[in-house]
Amino acid sequence: MKQPEPDFWVLEYLTITKDPRTGLVVAIGGTEQTADILQQAGGFLSAAGPRGDYHRLPHNLPVEQQRLKATTASHALLAAGHSVHLDPALNMLATPDGEREAALRYLAHLAERVGAAETSSEVAEILTEIAAPVHGLLPLTREVVVRAWIAASDLQGATPGAEPEPIARLADTAGALSDAACVVLRARNHAARPRSCLQCSCAG
Repeated sequence: MKQPEPDFWVLEYLTITKDPRTGLVVAIGGTEQTADILQQAGGFLSAAGPRGDYHRLPHNLPVEQQRLKATTASHALLAAGHSVHLDPALNMLATPDGEREAALRYLAHLAERVGAAETSSEVAEILTEIAAPVHGLLPLTREVVVRAWIAASDLQGATPGAEPEPIARLADTAGALSDAACVVLRARNHAARPRSCLQCSCAG
């Protein structure tokens, strides 16, 4: 005798994902109880869709805020005993490809921050992250290039100053990165000045 298929409450399953067309983080499915958790734990908003109500995060949230809110909401739902699928790209606790993915998210986050900047001081903060002397992106990249130049020269058995031209040009590239960091820092200093100071053309 064939076993009957069990009844699943499919509509109570909830999926949190990022809509590829709009870039919005949406939550589809669930119940009134899951709606309350989405709103309270994750800051989701109720919205009317063509196939019924759904939830979404506010527009124009930075990527890291989207991930934080989606992860927080999903864990609150799981803790309350609900079934939820969280898109791995939104899961702050999942890091596919580890540090590389984190670095790409960091760069995307900087681009979003500078795109949304409303004051020159906000721009200055981002320029600082790019060119800060010790931990800035450009100085750290320069360090990688210098080490690559040394390693490539050693592996090819080239004496200093006698490397093949493509490898020798890594040294020039390292110098160009240092120059670029100086340019960015000067721009940072200018952007960080109060507007009144710029208008009066004070020294410094």
